[in-house]
Amino acid sequence: MEEKVQYRKSDFYYDLPEELIAQTPAEPRDSSRLLVYNRETKTIEDRIFREIGDYLRAGDVLVVNNTKVIPARMYALTEHGGLVEVLLLRRYDLNTWEVLMRPGKKGKPGVCMKVNDRLSLTVKDVTPSGERVVEFSYDGVFEEILSEAGTMPLPPYIKEKLADQSRYNTVYSKVDGSAAAPTAGLHFTEELLGKLREKGVEIVEILLHVGLGTFRPVKEDIITDHKMHTEFYRVSESAAESINRAKREGRRVIAVGTTSVRTLESVADEKGFVRACSGETDIFLYPPYKMKCVDALITNFHLPESTLIMLVACMTGREEILDVYQYAVEKKYRFFSFGDAMFIL
Repeated sequence: MEEKVQYRKSDFYYDLPEELIAQTPAEPRDSSRLLVYNRETKTIEDRIFREIGDYLRAGDVLVVNNTKVIPARMYALTEHGGLVEVLLLRRYDLNTWEVLMRPGKKGKPGVCMKVNDRLSLTVKDVTPSGERVVEFSYDGVFEEILSEAGTMPLPPYIKEKLADQSRYNTVYSKVDGSAAAPTAGLHFTEELLGKLREKGVEIVEILLHVGLGTFRPVKEDIITDHKMHTEFYRVSESAAESINRAKREGRRVIAVGTTSVRTLESVADEKGFVRACSGETDIFLYPPYKMKCVDALITNFHLPESTLIMLVACMTGREEILDVYQYAVEKKYRFFSFGDAMFIL
């Protein structure tokens, strides 16, 4: 049984050799390794991701996040020639964005910066948590200019340049707006999804735009003191109907990734039924929280002491997930965004 304690950040620490941090995505996508953890029998199997169909059955609902990562990282020059990194986080309107600036001290309200000949920005405000609100000026279509000026916002632990920018998006990504990829979905290919559909697995799309929370570490010692940033989500009428029909019929709802979990648990009632809606969520899931809607989870291996490993621990309990992670380290699984996958069933 999950111990009833006030958890500290250090309770979710594990030791990870640096060489296990994946620097490049697996090729092809579904050739990554898959650790299958059965919570009932407490057993582990080592498989390849393309074999995940062996653990799925007709009637399962696979819930995926169809957000699309935009080339959100760019560099701008101040009027005095200083270089500033700008990371797009959230669009307010046609020309106004909330961004993360480094170094932030150069982003005082009123400061103008030039990205390239077609794109410049003016800092309008500073949010309470230190992000900047900027207004862009440009000539042409913003998305086209961004594709030229921006790069994929890979996490700082990935040192190698990404040769194919599309590999930081899922094959089912559709809706522009994320500053980071829902990485559990990176393992799926169109062919694998087709085989799962043929088997009778229902694939349902929802949306959560991944924002600053992905980049922000837990700094507070007591985890309940940590505040999550809000992220935009949307669950359509058809998605809610499919999920609720599965719940009524006793079929499994399987979340692909922590972003799908956060969305489903944000809109689920106590019986696990979800409502069609859109909005902002700052839900923070950690033990002993019990999932209301999600029955199983496909996910990557997450950073020590991160909100993501805390969320995954809700599926198993803290000690159990740390034991599984220790096994993964010993078996030299690849970790983080471009790493291998785990299926908790």
